[in-house]
Parts: sequence; C-alpha cells; structure tokens
Amino acid sequence: MRRLSAVNLAVLGFGLLFLYGPILLVVLFSFNASRLVTVWAGFSTRWYEALLANAPLGAALLTSLKVALGSAALATVLGTLAALALVRLRRFRGRRLFTGLLYIPLVLPEVVTGLSLLLLFVGLGIERGAWTVTLAHATLTLSVVTLVVQARLLGLDRSAEEAAADLGASPLQALRTVTLPLLAPAIGAGFLLAFTLSLDDLVVASFTSGPGATTLPMLVFGQVRRGVTPEINAISSLVILTVGLVLLASVLARRRR
Repeated sequence: MRRLSAVNLAVLGFGLLFLYGPILLVVLFSFNASRLVTVWAGFSTRWYEALLANAPLGAALLTSLKVALGSAALATVLGTLAALALVRLRRFRGRRLFTGLLYIPLVLPEVVTGLSLLLLFVGLGIERGAWTVTLAHATLTLSVVTLVVQARLLGLDRSAEEAAADLGASPLQALRTVTLPLLAPAIGAGFLLAFTLSLDDLVVASFTSGPGATTLPMLVFGQVRRGVTPEINAISSLVILTVGLVLLASVLARRRR
C-alpha cells in the first residue's frame, strides 16, 4: 500500500480542519459561560439548561421531529415501491419518464423545488402547515430512498425468492417473507437518510410552512439574523449530535448482512 507523503497529509489535515473546524467551534462555544459568543469565559452547561425553559425552541424542535418522522416514513414506503418497480418490472410503458421524474429532485435546486410546491399548494387552495412541509420533504427525499433500496435490490441474490416460489409461496408472500427482510438494512438506511435530510432542511420548509409550523432550522435562521446567542450554539450542537448519530446508524444499517 502506498504511503501518504507529508505534503498529502498536510493538505488532508488542512481540508479536514477547514470543513470541521467551524463545527467544533460551535460545539466548544456552546459550553461557554459568557453570553458573548466570541469571548471564552469558562466551561458551563447553563445554555443547555436554558433550552429547557425556551418554549419556542421546544415547539420548533417538536415540529421538526414530527415532520421528519412523517416525511421519512412516507418517503420510505414510496421509495421502496419505486425501487421494486424499477428493478423487478424492468420494462413497462413510461419507464423512462417515471425514472426521470423520480430523480429530478436530486438535481433540481431546493429553491426551485420549494417554489414549485408553494405554487402547487396555493393553486389547489391548500392551507399550509406542518403536513404540507411533511409532503414537501417526502417529495424531496423520495429519490434518496429509491437509490439506496435500488442499489440493494440490484445486488440481491434471487435464489431465496425462487425457492419460496417453488415451495408454493405467492409473489406477495415471497415479497413479504423473503424480499423485504433481505431489504430491511437498505430500507432502514433510506429511512434514516430521509429523516436526516428533513431535519436539516431550511429552504423547502420556508416555502411550504404556514403559521404555527415553524421548524427548528427556520427558527434558528431567524434568530441568527438578529445575532448569534449561546442558546443557538447549544441547540446547533444537539442537532449536530443527532444528525451524526443518525448517519452512523445509517452506515451501520447499510453494512449489515
């Protein structure tokens, strides 16, 4: 194995510091005793305790969790069905159109996606709220779930499904008892990725939310425009921890056999 040179190690270290240095600073200053976010005055957990008494932040966090769970569940179901259609039904009328429409959210800017969904909801006369954000996030993350499950399906050995069919199982029974259990790690990974993307989204939620449906990223962004406070550092650190744990669980689920 070729060893990295000192120059390569230096470039790699600089790149990692550039990417993760600001994140580490946010976590570090979330334990700052001072109200000034740029002046270190000692270690303290007072800002994490202050979060418990911050009703708007608590409500926004609860809304984000509800939206993320609902959109991830919906995207997982629809994405799994879409992956099964693309892999198992190799030829059907409108396949290319279906594939193109399915993967458009991956390449379309979120601003365009959010504006399109806003015009759709307004045109249909739908009152915006938490459930419209849930539908928008499900639309946004559906493609990701489909890609994850489709990749697992393409590498899946069909001998177990064929054996189940030989033993008298119907296609639906084979799907329920054989295919879905084999796909469970990929489905779980897709759900976790969709949950993370929904929890982190700001742009689409800003377009599709309504009164009383403020998500945590929207609230944090609004407060940052008026000035960064230690409480924002604390809630950001908790979000970083949550997203990191979810991504770790997603990676472990994809590697599971």
